[in-house]
Amino acid sequence: MDRFYTETQTMVGESVRKFAEDAVLPAAAAIDHDDVFPKEIYARLAEMGLFGAGLPEEEGGSAFDTVTLAIAMEELASCSGSVGNILAIPLEAARFLHNHGDDCHKKNIPGVLGGKLIPATGVSEPDFGSDVASMRTTAVRDDGEYVINGTKAWVSLGLVANLFFVFAKTDLEKGYRGISCFLVHGDNPGLARGRKEDLLGMHGLATSQIDFNNCRVPAAMRIGPENNAFKMAMVNFDFGRILMSAMALGIARAAYEDALEYAKERVQFGKPIFEFQAVQFMLADMSTDLAAARLLIHHSARLLDAGHPIVKEAAHAKLFTTDMAMKHVTNALQIYGGNGYSKEYRIERLFRDIKLTQIYEGTNQIQRLIIARQIDVDKARAK
Repeated sequence: MDRFYTETQTMVGESVRKFAEDAVLPAAAAIDHDDVFPKEIYARLAEMGLFGAGLPEEEGGSAFDTVTLAIAMEELASCSGSVGNILAIPLEAARFLHNHGDDCHKKNIPGVLGGKLIPATGVSEPDFGSDVASMRTTAVRDDGEYVINGTKAWVSLGLVANLFFVFAKTDLEKGYRGISCFLVHGDNPGLARGRKEDLLGMHGLATSQIDFNNCRVPAAMRIGPENNAFKMAMVNFDFGRILMSAMALGIARAAYEDALEYAKERVQFGKPIFEFQAVQFMLADMSTDLAAARLLIHHSARLLDAGHPIVKEAAHAKLFTTDMAMKHVTNALQIYGGNGYSKEYRIERLFRDIKLTQIYEGTNQIQRLIIARQIDVDKARAK
């Protein structure tokens, strides 16, 4: 596919690959083992202009299209899924501010792009994930302020963030049509950070609960019209699903490359295990599905850049890529045999990291619902 990339896409891909191999890969095992937010790498990503991809230059953005961004994400994630994740968070935050914020909100964009304002988003709650309509966090209007109460769970960068996007109910009777989004600064009274979550994989994200106890924010900190945040979030999710798909692709590619190298070196019954057809077939399937996933991701990215709706296409990419990645990272570990179960080999970390990609930015069960509904919409339009 690189024969069809533009000069910019090729240049950025090569630059990010070099950075990933030189700076990210040597730190990846320590990020996983120590579970500490890699602030130096975060700062380097900001310096490279990656946080501003797709935003206008007058807002400090970079002239990268979404395909370029997908290429960069794949390269980073192939060296560390956690670092890929860290790239996605400010990207989505800056894009959300650009698409839905007013001039007051957009003043935060340069800080996000420069890495000085670290964003985090609170949507999920301890008892509610996909069922967003049932969230219990509330924001009650009190003259010129809103008073926020509730708890957000699984907030990536929650322990280090200083700018929170908080989704809360402003109309309890309207379900998902009664949700609004607020910008809350990390030092705002009434905002408290919980303990760091002890996760299976994707370490180094400083993930935590965030509690709101009579947390007052000016009404001007509401982003967009009241009760309209669900719709705004859905638009951002399409972009986020491209990022998550590219991240899963990078992790799966790393597993494939490791398994291929191991299969050529590991000798059993007098010959490299690559010469056994069972192993060849697993690697052939990996190679095929990696290529198919990349096509789906880049197709969605091109449609987005051309201004087309990508609800179904983004769900296609996310569903296929993350399911195939889970399957093939598992098969890559199988090729390693007992060694794959050891922390001595990277495949063990890739196996723990990849599972999350099937869960966030909408579980893959939700992706199937989205695709089914869009199929129905397409059928109705065709009549």
